[in-house]
Amino acid sequence: MQMSGEELINAPRAKVWDALNDPEILRQSIPGCQSVEKVSDTEFTATVKVKVGPVSANFKGNVTLSNIDAPNGYTITGEGKGGAAGFGKGSADISLTDSDDGTLLSYDANASVGGKMAQIGSRLIDGTAKKLAGEFFANFNDLVSSGESTASASPEDTPIEAAAESAAIESVPESSTPKSDTPPAAEKAPSPDWMRPGILIPLGILAAIILFYLAGG
Repeated sequence: MQMSGEELINAPRAKVWDALNDPEILRQSIPGCQSVEKVSDTEFTATVKVKVGPVSANFKGNVTLSNIDAPNGYTITGEGKGGAAGFGKGSADISLTDSDDGTLLSYDANASVGGKMAQIGSRLIDGTAKKLAGEFFANFNDLVSSGESTASASPEDTPIEAAAESAAIESVPESSTPKSDTPPAAEKAPSPDWMRPGILIPLGILAAIILFYLAGG
């Protein structure tokens, strides 16, 4: 499965980078997000509640950044697992450039799926991936351009859903993956030095949303 495109963020790149280092803005932007955890300067995990048709689970994604060219771009490689609901893995090349109207983010992703998710059908998964990526960018754009954060909603109040195809698939219970006890706000404050690899981690979260939903629903 392949997906590529560009998204214009209506804010200067400096402001976009600040927002990408704000865990609360990221958490509010990601549909169904339960937690985001930094593992190292080039690795992080995210837990997202996913429902595609009758298939429902808590997916946990592990993401690694490579080919880092700060602040221009990098390659992201990841894998998402949701127990019996399925799994996904893939990679994406990401670039961030200045634009007259703000900041342009470009992406080129490749991914594959397995398990129950693969049985749903590529058309539904592809449509869901595009829909969820669109929701993320819309949420993020609103928050960054307004400079305000919105009241958070619980994952149960914002399920990720898509209509099932003709073939019926048995519902899958959510995995027992626990929520992180560490609130996003507890993460270290971002450094003003753009050349540090650690500052790419929040931007990696944004890229992971595109990759994660291509790979896992």
